[in-house]
Amino acid sequence: MAGTAVHFGAGNIGRGFVGLLLHEGGYDLVFSDVAAPLVDAINAVDEYTVHEVGDGGTDKVVTGFRAINSQTDTAALIEQIAGADVVTTAVGPTILRFVAPHILAGLVLRDPSSPPLQVMACENAIGATDLLRDAIRDEAGDAWDAIAARAVFANTAVDRIVPAQPAGAGVDVTVEPFFEWAIERAPFGDAPPNIPGAHFVDDLAPFIERKLFTVNTGHATTAYLGARVGIEKISDALAEPSIAAQVAATLEETSALLEAVHGLDAAELAEYRATILHRFANPALPDTTLRVGRQPLRKLSRNERFVGPAAAAAERGLSTTALVAAMGAALEFDAPDDEQSVELQRRLREEDAASFTASVTGLEADHPLFAAVEEVVRARQADVS
Repeated sequence: MAGTAVHFGAGNIGRGFVGLLLHEGGYDLVFSDVAAPLVDAINAVDEYTVHEVGDGGTDKVVTGFRAINSQTDTAALIEQIAGADVVTTAVGPTILRFVAPHILAGLVLRDPSSPPLQVMACENAIGATDLLRDAIRDEAGDAWDAIAARAVFANTAVDRIVPAQPAGAGVDVTVEPFFEWAIERAPFGDAPPNIPGAHFVDDLAPFIERKLFTVNTGHATTAYLGARVGIEKISDALAEPSIAAQVAATLEETSALLEAVHGLDAAELAEYRATILHRFANPALPDTTLRVGRQPLRKLSRNERFVGPAAAAAERGLSTTALVAAMGAALEFDAPDDEQSVELQRRLREEDAASFTASVTGLEADHPLFAAVEEVVRARQADVS
């Protein structure tokens, strides 16, 4: 047995991806979550099944787990972290600062002679583990130097489509067969965690940006273009030739950036794009444009899937036409059940184009991308005024 892994975030990604691979590595799994009904549901069963749907998919059974409510049973969670071998997260980058105090408390109690706790944030963000480490260090203040050696922190790049789950699934999870988990090798020295299917790399940056600027950019582009014309399913959106062509054009622009920045091979990038688009088109995945398109303000922010690659491309004189068009589609995302969508539409009505563009995208007015984005903002404002 590999030991114990504490995973923050017992949702679909936590159970259907990170938790599954940790289980396959032989770890005893401890899920931490704030949703009491989910924690109770996990603790009410001895096993759950991860259903892979699509080409080559199989059912995989997970055992040897339990869940802790981090709001009501903090002491038990901290005790588990203190004795754990691995801590992972899948909570969203903005929630990492709330996880940090628990990990810090566990490190304070940890036996200094134990091997360092191996910490990995598995989030859709560049340098997410760095963000978590910095939050822990800030929380520790002057005490950090005394406990810093009790943990090692490694950034990761994770990729698996986990759609909204069918009603009545319980804690079972439906996922696609494809997954990728790339992890920085150096922080672990000669003792990396045992995670079958993960691969350890010397330079994570190309993997993170290839994933974010292909999978996340492409997924969101598909969602916003589909939602614009009232299509509910992601696979149905990609079945529309005009949408498929626009998504392909967007990813050709991000691939050109990846080739320029990281020296990635153009032919390999083309093959990667084809794989990603095939995954999105999987009709067995019940994924929706509303789910994938949620939180549009975050997705339009400076270091996210649209503005991040488009700004870097514009700075290099590369094409951004399709990326900017995708941003225009994002501005039309109007979902009453999504708080950010409601706020987005309100701000479009109330703010002038330049102010909105600066505050939402984080671009300076003299940035080479600014004028093009401001133009699509102004066009959307003309529609909603």
